[in-house]
Amino acid sequence: MATIAPTKPAPAPEAVHRTSIAEWAVTILILLFATSMIAQPFVIPTSSMHNTLYTGDHLIVDKLAYAPAGPVSKHLLPYEDVKRGDIIVFKHPTLITVDYVKRVIGIPGDHVKLIDKQVYVNGKALTEPYAIHLDNSLNYRDNFPLGEPDYSGDSKMAARSLEMLRENVVNGELVVPPGSYFAMGDNRDNSLDSRYWGLVPRENITGKPLIVFWSYDAPTEDLKDYNLHHMVDLALHFFTKTRWNRTLMLIHGYPL
Repeated sequence: MATIAPTKPAPAPEAVHRTSIAEWAVTILILLFATSMIAQPFVIPTSSMHNTLYTGDHLIVDKLAYAPAGPVSKHLLPYEDVKRGDIIVFKHPTLITVDYVKRVIGIPGDHVKLIDKQVYVNGKALTEPYAIHLDNSLNYRDNFPLGEPDYSGDSKMAARSLEMLRENVVNGELVVPPGSYFAMGDNRDNSLDSRYWGLVPRENITGKPLIVFWSYDAPTEDLKDYNLHHMVDLALHFFTKTRWNRTLMLIHGYPL
C-alpha cells in the first residue's frame, strides 16, 4: 500500500511576514556594513577644492585604497601608499567628527615651502594645473611657513599650526615628519588646510574619492544639514540645478 509523506503545514501569514522582515533587516545590515567598510558617500560642502571638486559634488569614497594590507589581502586588493598629488578624505585633526577633503602636497621627509603662492617641494617648483588663485594679495598663506598664521577662529587649530611651525620648520622650510602629511585645497586663497591647522596624521586618512555620482548647485549651509530650504530647493530645481555634465565623473589625483 502506498504511503503518503506527511506535508508540513503552511506557515501562518504572520510568520511569513516576520521572516520577510528579518531577511530585509539582514540585507540592510549587510549593505550598511559594506558601505561603511568599503565605500562611503560624501558631499563637498565648501569651495576649498574648486575647480577640481565643486560645492555640491556628491562623491563615492574608496575606503580600502589606503587600508593596511594583510598578508593575504595585499595580493588580492589594490592597496596603495598615500602619494603626492593624491586627493584624500580624512578626519580633521581637531574636529574629529568632521570629514575633510584636500590634496596631498608633502609626504614624510619632504621639504615644503610657498613663495609668492608658488609651491616648492624638495627645492623644486611644482606645476599645479589644478590650483586656482582668486586673491592678488600676499600674506602668510602665500609665503608659508614664514610669519605667523593669520587664522585664529579655533584655538585648537591655531595651537596645532603653531606647534608644526615650532617643531618642523628647518631653514625656512617645513619638513614633514614621519606618519604625517601636508595637505592643501586647490582653491589656495580660500582653503583652511595644513597651513592653518597643521599636518594630517596618517591614521586620520580614511580613503580617496573615486567618482562624482551627483552634483547639485547648492549653498554650503544647505549641504551641511539638509535643511527645509534645501528640500524645497530640490523639489523646485532638481533638474535645472543638477550639474549633469559632472555625473559619473571619475576623480583622479595629479602626480607631483
